[in-house]
Amino acid sequence: MRTDHWLRLAREALAFLLAATCPGCDHPGTLLCAECRMLFAPRPQRLTTPQGLPVHAALVYEGVVARSIRRLKEDGATMLARPLGAAMEDILDEVASGAVIVPVPTSRAAFRRRGYRVPELLVRRAAQRSQRMLVAARRTGDQRGLGRDARARNVAGSMRARRTLPRDARVVIVDDVLTTGATLDEAARALRAAGLQPICAVTLAATPRHLGASEVTVST
Repeated sequence: MRTDHWLRLAREALAFLLAATCPGCDHPGTLLCAECRMLFAPRPQRLTTPQGLPVHAALVYEGVVARSIRRLKEDGATMLARPLGAAMEDILDEVASGAVIVPVPTSRAAFRRRGYRVPELLVRRAAQRSQRMLVAARRTGDQRGLGRDARARNVAGSMRARRTLPRDARVVIVDDVLTTGATLDEAARALRAAGLQPICAVTLAATPRHLGASEVTVST
């Protein structure tokens, strides 16, 4: 019975792979071709949120990177988390030394839809551990299509922290994409309210909008 179970899973995985196409070039039969994988080489950016929290972004949310993140978040392509998470590994090694990594919480609706929490998955694939200390305090509206001020109002007071660390413990916040920084600022506020010290944030990517280029839409 157990053998049949694993054989069925293997057949399903093979069928999924054969039906897959590379998010960068649409090459069939692969989740990510070798040429497009090279575009995941880190392009570190040092940024700040509107409230002054330092942010280290590993990649720019555009092209192959953006399509791969959307496929991870919207299509269940969790195997893409490994090469994407690897892009964050060196940054986390550097900035999170001696600190606790705290992922931005995933909404209940998003977790029911996906079955996994993207920031936590990326941290694991970056060979790090995280602590789930932030939880939702209230529901928020869809962030897509909102500007910076509207996003800040939408997430204000939406998180709370469960303090399981000593007071003034240093923490690094992790999220998948930096758009305006409103979500990271809310996470930092909740952590400070619990007596903790957020020193910076790390994101997989930052949108061109945050980098001063054209606007893009990111799902949450």
